[in-house]
Amino acid sequence: MNETMVCVVGNVATRPVYRETASGPAARFRLAVTSRYWDREKSAWADGHTNFFTVWANRQLATNTAASLSVGEPVIVQGRLKIRTETREGQQGWMSADVDAVSIGHDLARGTTAFRRAQRPEQTSGLDRPEPNWESKPEGSQTAAPQQHAQATVVT
Repeated sequence: MNETMVCVVGNVATRPVYRETASGPAARFRLAVTSRYWDREKSAWADGHTNFFTVWANRQLATNTAASLSVGEPVIVQGRLKIRTETREGQQGWMSADVDAVSIGHDLARGTTAFRRAQRPEQTSGLDRPEPNWESKPEGSQTAAPQQHAQATVVT
């Protein structure tokens, strides 16, 4: 379990691309992360270097990502960092920083959002059972004394 987990805060740089694959839904988008620093000479905040990450999402996270994100929105991405290098014949080698996302969400420090639970297919595997009555004593219980309920006390 030697994986590098990262939490990256930035802006969606490209429209999420959604694909149905043999292993299930997949989505990817580019994330721009720009560092900021205080410029003493100008007495103002200034933008530093911008890093770009390719964020990969799978299964339900991919479906929700494609339906929820737009270019320019501030997001927080948590996942596994993967650095890829590739050299092609006759071309200069290149490097890519990818994040295999575990969680993606809007950055609420920079705006608001409205959450809607994703619709899931109906499951009939015993989920329609009624809620048990936790206040009644279990069958076969030997105690006959009624339960004492604690009452809240206000101290001023």
